[in-house]
Amino acid sequence: MAVSVDNRRSRTRSALAAVLTVLILVPAAILFASVWGTISDKKDSAQLEQQGVDYVTALAPLISALAEAQSSALAGVSDAPGSLTAAINGVAAADQRLGDALGTRERWTGLRQKIEALPKVTGNPVLIFQAHVEVSDLSLALYSAVRNNSELVRDADNDISHLQQAIAVDLPSTVIQVSRMGDLSQLVANGNAQLKAQLGPQFGAAVQFVNTTVNNLTDNLQAAVDDTESTTLSGNLVSGLDSFRRGVESLTRGANPGGAPNAATMATAQSQLQTSLANLSGITSREMTALLDERLDGLASDELVALAAAAAIVLLVAAAMVLPLTGRRVFPPRPSASDRDMSVGSTGPDPGPTDPGARVPGYGEANPTRRERSGALR
Repeated sequence: MAVSVDNRRSRTRSALAAVLTVLILVPAAILFASVWGTISDKKDSAQLEQQGVDYVTALAPLISALAEAQSSALAGVSDAPGSLTAAINGVAAADQRLGDALGTRERWTGLRQKIEALPKVTGNPVLIFQAHVEVSDLSLALYSAVRNNSELVRDADNDISHLQQAIAVDLPSTVIQVSRMGDLSQLVANGNAQLKAQLGPQFGAAVQFVNTTVNNLTDNLQAAVDDTESTTLSGNLVSGLDSFRRGVESLTRGANPGGAPNAATMATAQSQLQTSLANLSGITSREMTALLDERLDGLASDELVALAAAAAIVLLVAAAMVLPLTGRRVFPPRPSASDRDMSVGSTGPDPGPTDPGARVPGYGEANPTRRERSGALR
């Protein structure tokens, strides 16, 4: 009977351990899957944003080269500048690597065809200008597609959010509008009354747009500096932004809105602007890449913590299951017959006289004096 009871108790403990294991492991597994899925989603998003930064970085030389090509074409140079060919090759390489992930392949193919067709537009300066305007607008649309498809536009961190706005919206828009302002100033100054009437409003709009985009660029970069934990962002951006603003101001003075433009001043400012654009774009892209790398490092640490916690839970549960199964109850040894006799003989007071002739009453034997005492009482 004792063996049966012990077996039932052992089976009960095993069943209880199994139930408790399930009650612990199932919620822990659900929590781990949720945490792991969240970390994986954040990693995928950060990596996609890095691809967007790489693509935007490749687009910056293209914007600068298109501005140079526009000025050359309006000056009567039929061949595209060498900088444009190099910029096209750079974007083509970036699209080959990243186009599928960012969904830009078709848009870039169409833009490249438009760019390669620009030298064929000759003669009428207005037609040349409009053809370049169309191409530059398509380039800005490609920037927008990269921002949206890489999820840079939806980044939750303020510093990256402002930096992507600066590098993918404000910088290219400023360069394009500055280029249009300079070229329109030449067309308006050298054109007839009809051409002035046709292009004058566009020139005024370009001047206003330049001032707006430069201010937006400054505000976004300042906001990024105010909201970042990077130790290098502030110092790097200050010098780059100052150089870029000086290039814009020089080109605006050369365009001389309301008066005759200064071609020499504009040519010098255009060269300075292209250099400062490349510098500022490079600084911004490097800072964004560093911030995203830091985010990925933090997510990798979160993965290790999650794995360590899951392993600890599994080990603790396994230990809780194994120990009751391997442990055995230790029962005291049962006394033998000889042990029982020895214990009886050795305990209690001396049972009676040691005289061999003394009579020891047997168990149940009547006391011989009992009848006499009973009679006396009666």
